[in-house]
Amino acid sequence: MLSKSQFLRGVQCPKSLWLLKRKPELRSIPEKSEGRFEQGFSIGALATQLFPDGKLVDFDNAKLSKMADVTRELIDSGETTIYEATFIVNGIFASIDILHRDESGWHIYEVKASTRVKDVQILDAAVQYFSVNEVLPIRSVNVIYVNNKYVYHEELDLNALFNVQDITENVIERGEEVKQHKQLLENLVKSPEEPDVAIGNQCHSPYSCDFSAYCRKDVPEPSVFNLYRMGTSTKYKLYHSGISTYQQAKDNAKLNVKQLVQVESYLNNQVQINTKKIGEFVDRVVYPISYFDFETFNEAIPRFNGQRPYMQMPFQYSLHIEQVSGEVTHKEFLGDEYSDPRELLIQSMLRDLPETGSIMAFNQSFEIARIKELANDFPEYKVPLLALISRFVDLIVPFRNLGYYHPEFHGSFSIKSVLPAMFPNEPDLDYKSLSIQNGGMAMDTFANLSRLKNESERAEIREALLAYCKLDTWAMVKIYRALKEQLLLNS
Repeated sequence: MLSKSQFLRGVQCPKSLWLLKRKPELRSIPEKSEGRFEQGFSIGALATQLFPDGKLVDFDNAKLSKMADVTRELIDSGETTIYEATFIVNGIFASIDILHRDESGWHIYEVKASTRVKDVQILDAAVQYFSVNEVLPIRSVNVIYVNNKYVYHEELDLNALFNVQDITENVIERGEEVKQHKQLLENLVKSPEEPDVAIGNQCHSPYSCDFSAYCRKDVPEPSVFNLYRMGTSTKYKLYHSGISTYQQAKDNAKLNVKQLVQVESYLNNQVQINTKKIGEFVDRVVYPISYFDFETFNEAIPRFNGQRPYMQMPFQYSLHIEQVSGEVTHKEFLGDEYSDPRELLIQSMLRDLPETGSIMAFNQSFEIARIKELANDFPEYKVPLLALISRFVDLIVPFRNLGYYHPEFHGSFSIKSVLPAMFPNEPDLDYKSLSIQNGGMAMDTFANLSRLKNESERAEIREALLAYCKLDTWAMVKIYRALKEQLLLNS
């Protein structure tokens, strides 16, 4: 039996489905999947309120046939709305988010946390339709998705939060495709032979595959997939033509200047330093230096006035202030998880930042965008907020401009690549020593923090958030000082 998700997996990559059925122990769960699942689940639960008073079919992985029996009993008893209605038809297991009946008949409603209807979602619904329609006539198939233009005010308006799109015609057009895939996948899972499928775009589109580590076990480290800003399709083309290592890429591929520096730096095991470019950056920096970093969260279901679905909401910042003497002080802010943190963050930020000097960020476009949004949403602070923007300097610039290139960057200029390469033996600069290790974890952790009932656990998590954000700005202090040292050493 194939579930709908397994069907879609097999369409994306037959080998992935075969491995799931035959060698599930090779599977590795992608990072952040738990947080995203929780968000999708809450959207699904909320959308059922558009069709209130329905009956839920409880999920039981050990007794899928019982779920189908319960669904049939509810249909036969006259229920008009069923959540997670389950059908097993011709070897396909289909669970429908909302099955609703009106005077015209039965209608399928699939709930998605996305902000538009995607092609894969149409195929998703088509699998359900062509299975269920054999045993229960379906009048229409619809997708309920998030309206990212909706702005929360005082209370949640579900009819404004959700868009509903009828995709029946699109689904019916996929009938032959579903039929062909079904036959191919049924034969596939019966075969004892692992499918011979080369790695390619299907490894991450439309979904990241949890067997990628297994399928890429023969890819060298580093490889052409690490080349800076080379198109994904080009990388796969090189790899499939036998060009996988840096040396092979240098000898056989057309590389741009930055890619050549990347390759030669690694092959020669040599840091590439251009003091002119480093000096141009340093000359722009004015003391006191305010090393600054925001953390934001986004959520599908807005909770605060003026919040939109998936809006970037600043909830935290870290600030290290360095005087020309070398003295460094630290300031920070972490919002309350139960209330809108933005206005208090603005007040604290304007109070903490020195009135003069450079504000240094790593990839400053993110911080500047958030400041502009805060100025728009809180116009009473617009003037002082917008005045900050001209003071920003971007610490990523001397790296992107190849003022400093370390062979261990492997084509990435993110702070998570730069820091360990420049300071490999300093434990206090190791993100892996923290319980929260990246911005994605910080985002999901804070977004879900208000749901955590244990007060001591919440306090522990808040400390972890502060530690993570503090390292982001302390890392900038260390990196900038290291760049200045290179000027002295190479002058």
